[in-house]
Amino acid sequence: MSIASYNVENLFDLHKDGYEYQEYIPNTASQWNKRNYKIKLKNIAQVIADLNPDIIALQEIESLRALKDLRQELKNRGVYFQYYALADKKNTTVKVALLSKIPFSYSKELQVNYSYKYRNILETKFLINNKELYIFTNHWKSKGGPETERIRSAKALLKRIKEIGHEKNIILLGDFNSHYEEHKIFLNKRRHNDTNGKTGINHVLKTLCATSKASDVSLKEDCFYNLWYDQDEEQRYSYIYKKEKEALDNIIISPSLLQGNGIYYKQNSMSHFKPVYLIDKENIYRWQSRGKNPRKHLGKGYSDHLPIKAEFVVEE
Repeated sequence: MSIASYNVENLFDLHKDGYEYQEYIPNTASQWNKRNYKIKLKNIAQVIADLNPDIIALQEIESLRALKDLRQELKNRGVYFQYYALADKKNTTVKVALLSKIPFSYSKELQVNYSYKYRNILETKFLINNKELYIFTNHWKSKGGPETERIRSAKALLKRIKEIGHEKNIILLGDFNSHYEEHKIFLNKRRHNDTNGKTGINHVLKTLCATSKASDVSLKEDCFYNLWYDQDEEQRYSYIYKKEKEALDNIIISPSLLQGNGIYYKQNSMSHFKPVYLIDKENIYRWQSRGKNPRKHLGKGYSDHLPIKAEFVVEE
């Protein structure tokens, strides 16, 4: 069973809701129009179809309409995700979603904060061969703000995990806007480090208990394991900013998924997805626009993030 995550970079529909970024107000000077929308759908569907996961968490989906249009474009390509969910109880500009070929028992949203600055987290519960699996799709606050903002999301997530129980099969994934060793890279950045060195991903979620290959890991019950550690260090990235490679997207698992029974992580399967068409020289071939006030869409490119993917074994 393959599980993936992909920040698709602003998949907006063509309906004006009043929450859009300026350059995504449909049929204006920005040229966010039917032609460019169809190209964006086609390009993102190409990536997902080539990746071919059983379950994929998505970030930066504007609406249920946009999610359904993407699902239809995938179906046209012979890739059918029968089941889907969107965290749309809050009118944030973009939202998280999930597409699945496997039925789930329920999906619901975790509210991080009343403020529209914070996107809701999507919780989805699966029952696969009578084995429970909880998947939490995240899109934490960007690096435009300090670490306290990402800690709020981490704490909301941890509160729910404690209710479920750390011993359960739990996968946390998405765009955390946090490196797998954020505690190291943000230390000397004053606008980020307003927490005296504490981070949401590393300290609240306890992802530093084990930092070696999965084959060598034994986790304490209340810790989580970041699957980037099961990949060669030079390949641990999903984003490139000013030629610096970063791992903003993560797949993080609970201890039970390392124990080799029921449902468990397949060792050495964690990776980013980097076909040649997603790379432009030293950069990721993101969705292209130019100018300002507003920027104009050029009708080419994909996303500023690479998808990430891991495989899991499900016993009969």
